[in-house]
Amino acid sequence: MKKINGTFFEFYHHNLASGGNWNSQCREFTEEQWEAKVDEIAALGMKYIVLMESSLVYDKSAESYFETDIYPAAPMKAKNPISALMRAAERNGLKVFMSCGFYGIWYHTRENMTSEAVKERAFKAMKQLYQLYGDNKAFYGWYLPDETEINPYFDEDFIKYVNEYAEYGRSFNKDLKILIAPYGTRFACTDEHYIEQLKRLDCDIIAYQDEVGVEKSTTEETRVYFERLNKAHKIAGKSAIWADMETFQCEGKVYFSNLTAADSERVKKQMESISDYVDEIIIYMYQGTMNPPDTKAMCGHPSTVNLYTDLFLSK
Repeated sequence: MKKINGTFFEFYHHNLASGGNWNSQCREFTEEQWEAKVDEIAALGMKYIVLMESSLVYDKSAESYFETDIYPAAPMKAKNPISALMRAAERNGLKVFMSCGFYGIWYHTRENMTSEAVKERAFKAMKQLYQLYGDNKAFYGWYLPDETEINPYFDEDFIKYVNEYAEYGRSFNKDLKILIAPYGTRFACTDEHYIEQLKRLDCDIIAYQDEVGVEKSTTEETRVYFERLNKAHKIAGKSAIWADMETFQCEGKVYFSNLTAADSERVKKQMESISDYVDEIIIYMYQGTMNPPDTKAMCGHPSTVNLYTDLFLSK
């Protein structure tokens, strides 16, 4: 069975309705605590961190997590959290996918993909981010967070968005990797048209959401979904296939209640179901669902220690 080799990472959970168990904690983290959180991830042998957002925009507010003139600095104790992330990642030999978003209201996905104004802000941010961190050995590639549903194919606007951002993102360094993490995995129709779309998508890695945490799929179903996708990727001969495996559960209604750690037996079944069909398993996400017993930076409900202990400390 494949191990967990990476995780998504946020300085603030974008969905306010579901981040109540850790958002207030994140606002109080110092840069040293953010570095400690990265140290924890590295101590588990993970290789990758995918930064969910480098800026975050709501209807009436916007904030950034690095030095920029695009949006004001986030109201948090750490003055430059991305610098803390990159320092700790480089020190630990981790590979970071830097976020290209969100430079429009985060849930206005189609507008963000197609708006020239949003693209202008995002490209400006990418240039600034590379100027700041491009020499950091941890800077591995770009993550494009404006995701659309596969239903049953990729949206053509999404393909255009990915390809434009990939071209610009590699203009700084041709070796930078491009990662996307689409949802709608259960709907994917992996026929000739889907394979043709895979060939046209200019990305190195597709980390499909397993959608178990949002209660759209079961562990029995994901085995079937990922087996089909694996075959399609082999035929296309293009992007690597990863799993974006959800380690959370919702305390109440999906998308409208706080997230917390999933039951460890469910997570183990998730891993077992997809391991044979993916190149890597990354999770959404370590932060907020797992904490070691001796953590210096508690992030999430104290019960998250249980998932960490069951997955990594139990024999």
